[in-house]
Amino acid sequence: MPTLSPRLVLAQLGRLVRTHAFRLASLYFGVFAASVLGVLLFVYWMSADFVERQTQATLDAEIAGLAEQYAQRGLSGLVQIVAARSAGDRGDGMLYLVTNSDGHPLAGNITGWPAGTPVAPGAIAFNFAAKVKGETQMRPAQGALILVPDGYRLLIARDISDAALFRERIKLTLLWSGLVALVLGLIGGAVMGRNLLRRVEQVNRTAERVMRGNLSDRVPRKARGTSDEFDQLAANLNNMLDQIERLMGGMREVSDNIAHDLRTPLARLRARLELSLIDAPEVGAATDAIRAAIDEADRLLATFNALLNIAEAESGARRNEAEPLDLAQTARAAAELYEPVAEEKGCALTLDVEPGIMIRGDRHLLSQAVANLLDNALKYGGGGVTLSAHQHDGRAALEVSDSGPGIPEDEREAVFDRFVRLEPSRSTPGNGLGLSLVRAVAQLHDGTVALGDNGPGLKVRLEFAALG
Repeated sequence: MPTLSPRLVLAQLGRLVRTHAFRLASLYFGVFAASVLGVLLFVYWMSADFVERQTQATLDAEIAGLAEQYAQRGLSGLVQIVAARSAGDRGDGMLYLVTNSDGHPLAGNITGWPAGTPVAPGAIAFNFAAKVKGETQMRPAQGALILVPDGYRLLIARDISDAALFRERIKLTLLWSGLVALVLGLIGGAVMGRNLLRRVEQVNRTAERVMRGNLSDRVPRKARGTSDEFDQLAANLNNMLDQIERLMGGMREVSDNIAHDLRTPLARLRARLELSLIDAPEVGAATDAIRAAIDEADRLLATFNALLNIAEAESGARRNEAEPLDLAQTARAAAELYEPVAEEKGCALTLDVEPGIMIRGDRHLLSQAVANLLDNALKYGGGGVTLSAHQHDGRAALEVSDSGPGIPEDEREAVFDRFVRLEPSRSTPGNGLGLSLVRAVAQLHDGTVALGDNGPGLKVRLEFAALG
């Protein structure tokens, strides 16, 4: 199983972070997390406040009851009622203590005045020792200190260990609930972002295939249309592509029909000119005019033949005629064909091929594409042209490199269009259809064609899927 390098992983993560789907999912997760955190804090605050209010209400009720007993029965009655309420285990966690002015206990269920607790009337909090299953434990308590006339003290408190335990359990429960909710929110945000990114990627992949020349491709829509924004976008894009395909098809059909309809009359005209040349004198203005007319007819026929070849390749009519072939052998045959032309121009043609590069394709169209590349390289390539064919990682590559002026980077896409020539004077023979045919042949074979620098010069690279 192949492993991803850290640089590739970082590049993929950087690409993910820059996507709108990631930002939208992050915003969704942030809002969801803030909402969950707010709800959990509100629940905790309400639970803790309820416990506090319940404890305070119990203390207020006890204070009111003992104050009434003191008013009716005096100090002795207060001591008796405190002793009665302190007897046994009531189970409500109430704590009582009555002391004299010296702090000596008179009645209650606390052994003595809590250490470190100030003697001041009002709310008070302290820890006390409690027997639990034969063991002594320190527990928290909350209550109030009331000063009775003649220096006596009345301490009424309640054991709040259960309340503290309840708050801790609420806190733990809310913490786990929050973590689960955040994980679910993260998963939901990832799923939402993935679905959004998948719909956008479908549009991007369709656009890329259309830009590569597949005008019949369309943006996929859901089997059961939801009529959401993406379905509407897909419908509008598909309608636009339909219109573009109709317009492009109409233009190509017109140009192809013109080329097809004019090729036959031109061929007849050329034949008649050749017959006239046979009967004409060896030298003279008329003979030169006839020869010039034949040359022009040849150029027109070459243009029409190139247009028809491009149309044939773009239509995919010959796709079913593809067969296994050796790309190295095709390159070698093209080099042998153009070797005399290279010698005539004083240009060194170098062949560098790896044997046994098998691909599936149309032999005639591939040979025509390689011939066009060699013809362009010998026209503009300067002192040397190299034709190479190699195979790497399941891809078969054919390159034609020259040492000429090259093509500026900002014009490399334009030269693949029909009749585009970068030579302003257009004095060099040619019709501007060579690279158009090369791109059409590459697309017919599900391959790619790219222009690059050769330092100096131009490098044209064709890539195809290799067999085996």
